[in-house]
Amino acid sequence: MTLATILQQRSGEVIQATPETPVRSVVQLFADHRIGAVPVVQDGQVVGIMSERDVIYSLARDGAAILEWPVERVMTQPAITVESSLSPLTGLSLMTRRRIRHLPVVDDGRMVGFISIGDLVKARIDMIESEAEAMRAYIAS
Repeated sequence: MTLATILQQRSGEVIQATPETPVRSVVQLFADHRIGAVPVVQDGQVVGIMSERDVIYSLARDGAAILEWPVERVMTQPAITVESSLSPLTGLSLMTRRRIRHLPVVDDGRMVGFISIGDLVKARIDMIESEAEAMRAYIAS
């Protein structure tokens, strides 16, 4: 299984922001869609990630004025990205090492998806359950 497999099971576009999007608008996206991060994309290229953590740290440091700032002043950059050929387990390992919860999936310089740690944990659990069922079937036969 690869990240491409996980992305194929989804429908709809990835919610994203541009560097010029006001922080307030991204906070509203977080609330409306019940998400914790968005990729920041310019001309099809991922230039950063805006997360709830970015908002919290900026609010603590600079106050409520940040809500009017463009995302590019608050986002994490450069974004750590991965290719769709990556395995979910490798993605989980990267997220754990780098202490991040979201990864833009980029092939040939273009974003093809956005993966959360929850997506990868679910994929891993599904794989383990499938392997266990195959083992039970083998033992029973």
